[in-house]
Amino acid sequence: MSNRTYNVQDVIDNTPMGAKRWAVVVLCFVIALLDGFDTQSIAFISPAIADDFGLQAADMTWAITASTIGMALGAITLGTFGDKIGRKKTILVALALFGAFSLAGAFAQSIEQIVLLRFLIGLGMGGATPALLALTAEFSPKNRRGTFMTLVLLGLPGGALIGGLVAAAWLPMVGWRGIFLIGGVLPLLLLLLCLKVLPESPVFLATKGTVSADAQARRIMSSISGQQVEADAVLVTEDKKEERGSVSALFSSQYRKVTVAVFATYLLNWIAWYLLLLWMPTALRMLGLAYSQAAMGTVTVNGAFILFAIPLSVLLPKVDARKLLLAMFAIGILVALGLGLAGPNFSLVFILIALAGLGIGGPQLALNYLIANAYPTQLRATATGWGIGIGRLGSIVGSALGGLILTGLGVSGYFMVLAIPLALAAVATLMVRSSRAASALPAATPAATSEPAGTR
Repeated sequence: MSNRTYNVQDVIDNTPMGAKRWAVVVLCFVIALLDGFDTQSIAFISPAIADDFGLQAADMTWAITASTIGMALGAITLGTFGDKIGRKKTILVALALFGAFSLAGAFAQSIEQIVLLRFLIGLGMGGATPALLALTAEFSPKNRRGTFMTLVLLGLPGGALIGGLVAAAWLPMVGWRGIFLIGGVLPLLLLLLCLKVLPESPVFLATKGTVSADAQARRIMSSISGQQVEADAVLVTEDKKEERGSVSALFSSQYRKVTVAVFATYLLNWIAWYLLLLWMPTALRMLGLAYSQAAMGTVTVNGAFILFAIPLSVLLPKVDARKLLLAMFAIGILVALGLGLAGPNFSLVFILIALAGLGIGGPQLALNYLIANAYPTQLRATATGWGIGIGRLGSIVGSALGGLILTGLGVSGYFMVLAIPLALAAVATLMVRSSRAASALPAATPAATSEPAGTR
């Protein structure tokens, strides 16, 4: 008599969301919040650090850029680890790196130490995102997967918004060292909670194909479904185990064109996004706003991004994501040109900054949606990690170029330059059409097929 066979993802898709699965989504969201918090807070505490060490504002460029370099490497390396050692272990490692080195930052005695620590913090922050998205996708039912992945992604701009507000409000009281302490203690506390509460993905465990992994997957499936999965039950997935975590598989004939196109779009979109986020307060101050008012530009764009993400999460499963991307890039280009022409008309400037949350930030949601549908489970974290890692490279370029552009072209030229990477990203998006992997995307939802997806 043959043993009963379970398709792991089918069990998850056909089981109502319970408390344990909601806990996974909420924890992933909170971790993303901390990631976004730290990313944005450095932009606001850097002047205080510069004052403390007797530096000019321009001397803080490496302190800001170091974390984006660390994020790029973290997304690539820990993203790949997520497909090899597991989603949970990767998240725990990321939290440990993030928390410990942020805590150490509170005791830094030189700008060189801060640059090094920001790089190490970035490794943890960048490495967490791919595993968070993969774990969320694999604990979500098919018909709500896109919504839950979007929710987790909203933690990034949500944390950035909170980081700006907290840094602005608390910096006079606790100083920049206190902000580092907050950014270190919270991840370490969350690490302890995740050790106790966060489960491993049963889909990932089933793809390993070992006796111990299958036994663990059965226990998790029984826990979340409320029904006993027999000890001798056979677990199957629709994925090929031998391709797990292979970067070369992303460039196989099936995925090569979509990989190149999506990675290029990530790169160019993140150049524009970080060029806007990290240098907009400086640009607004150059237009004549007070520091506190200029800081509200970042809060505005992140708040608008969150608001726009709600209808986007509803639209993405129902429309052609490629066409939606092109529409958002068109909006972003118009916003960039409008900001370049607006001058000190601050009412118009802040309206356009809010629209930038859709036209420049919004594409990151659709890009993650594409990745989540383009690759199977065993490649999903690797593909997401490399996509976000390539995007992080764009963030390095954007953060490094801002000062040069503002100095050379002024505020108007700075805003208009944003249109260039957005236009090139639209061209890269058009390339997705020629990929066989992309042909099924419009009708799919994230991970609705077994063969898929930053920001701030």
